[in-house]
Amino acid sequence: MRMFRLLTPLGWAFAAAGVLGVGLLLLGGAGFRWDPFNHSQRRLEAAQAEAEHGRLEAAARRLETAAAVQQTRRLDQFHQQQTATARTTAIAVDQARSADDAETPLDARRAERLRGHDRELCRLAPDLDGCAGAAGPAGGGDAALRPGGAAA
Repeated sequence: MRMFRLLTPLGWAFAAAGVLGVGLLLLGGAGFRWDPFNHSQRRLEAAQAEAEHGRLEAAARRLETAAAVQQTRRLDQFHQQQTATARTTAIAVDQARSADDAETPLDARRAERLRGHDRELCRLAPDLDGCAGAAGPAGGGDAALRPGGAAA
């Protein structure tokens, strides 16, 4: 008891602070958390919002990647179709120019029917070579049809 009499008011304040500190450490070790301003709840909400934002960003990146893959696939298909069409057209033009009757003029009805087919093709795809909306003339600048007398 003699020790308690020796403490001054400042000593008592230090002793009380020490006991309070040890008590808080023991309570903290036991899982007690004192949060009068609810900081932990705010941190939790901020972390959850950030996690949700990250999930949304990841989903957006997955969608972008899938769209890029689909676009690449469609572009490859287009190029393959374009190459096959150009190859087939080149073969058909070569065969038509080297045919036995290549120099024989067409009769007027047949020439008009072929012109009608050409107009329909140009209506469906105005960017084809030889159409009004195309950038250049038809293959080599040759006239597509040479009307003349009846074919022999």
